[in-house]
Amino acid sequence: MDHALILRSVTKRFGSFTAVDGLSLEVPVGCIYGFLGQNGAGKTTTIRMVMSIFHPDAGSISVLGHPDAQEVKDRLGYLPEEKGLYKKMKTAEIVAYFGRLKGMDGSTANHKARELLTRYGLGDWLDKKCEAMSKGMGQKVQVLGTIIHEPELVILDEPFSGLDPVNRDTMRDLILDMKRQGRTVIFSTHGMEHAEQLCDYVMMIHKAKLQFAGTLAQVKQGRDLGIQLDYDGDGTVLQRLPGALRVNDNGKHAEIYLQPGTDPQQALRWLVERVTVRRFDYREPSLHEVFVRTVEEANEQLAAAGLGR
Repeated sequence: MDHALILRSVTKRFGSFTAVDGLSLEVPVGCIYGFLGQNGAGKTTTIRMVMSIFHPDAGSISVLGHPDAQEVKDRLGYLPEEKGLYKKMKTAEIVAYFGRLKGMDGSTANHKARELLTRYGLGDWLDKKCEAMSKGMGQKVQVLGTIIHEPELVILDEPFSGLDPVNRDTMRDLILDMKRQGRTVIFSTHGMEHAEQLCDYVMMIHKAKLQFAGTLAQVKQGRDLGIQLDYDGDGTVLQRLPGALRVNDNGKHAEIYLQPGTDPQQALRWLVERVTVRRFDYREPSLHEVFVRTVEEANEQLAAAGLGR
């Protein structure tokens, strides 16, 4: 089996509203695959169809070689967008409970739960109730409950949402560990930095339609090169850079895209006279830039066709 997940022309409607429109996608075994899109784009609906929570109105889905996720449910791990714990249960108890739901015997589930919690920094919480945990700690517990039975395919819906930097790093390490163990990991996000750091492949869905899918190199191919600038000083001057087509200024970091024929070395000379340049690279755009431009281009096409919504 080369692909953990295959979607062919999948469409889902809710009344007159089309949530996913003709989506085709292949997710190779053993990769990390990012589902990108704005809130309401169709990511969660797609994931729910993969998990057989919803069924498509048209098209087909193959999950680990089967047409229905229920047929392989013990080989799947799923963390939904709406997360929650049984607050009165102890931490090790609830992780073990998730394991038993997936077919593990009680002794094995209890041992594995305590091992996982200790490995990922929650050893002091084994016998404490979940109600005392922070949001980040609780989210970590839920991920461990998702993977305790060692699933082949793990699907995480917005796993980084609301996490502080320390817990974001822990979530990143968890995802990378799963890949090292040979699992396939799909996660949805609207945080481009997570996708760019972690993913072997990404896809983007916008207003129900697939906009791109492939490796990071493939989705960036053909896009304009840009200046990646780290700087100190007054960023308002960046907007006056001669030859600048557009400037994405984040305060201490900026992406600058030049008009065709503009020499980036001239831009550098202009910049060093006005701000303190700490890093200057002329290279492919960030995934954030590709995402924003894709949204703008898609919206323009919809407006031109009179289909904006």
